[in-house]
Amino acid sequence: QVQLVESGGGLVQAGGFLRLSCAASGRFFSINVMGWYRQAPGKQRELVAAIRSSGNTVYADSVKGRFTISRDNAKNTVHLQMNSLKPEETAAYYCNANSTTGWGHITSWGQGTQVTVSS
Repeated sequence: QVQLVESGGGLVQAGGFLRLSCAASGRFFSINVMGWYRQAPGKQRELVAAIRSSGNTVYADSVKGRFTISRDNAKNTVHLQMNSLKPEETAAYYCNANSTTGWGHITSWGQGTQVTVSS
């Protein structure tokens, strides 16, 4: 089992910034990929950004240049710095991790943290 706990969501005005954090705990050998997804009401969950343990990153086109994902492998944490936020980015943001455990490869999700961007 891998548990993910997110923090850092909240209410911000358009153009503002927020920093999301996610901490992983549990029994695992390694966390291969950590990432952030978001889901707005009535829409599908979508990838925002992800980062491998090597440091390689991938971003949704809509957030490139404004969001930065980073991780601390020693602390099993991942962060998402979100700048120049837009109202349409209001959503629940979920931390995701792909881990190697004694039971094989598993995918874990956090409980979600709400980000609300006011216009």
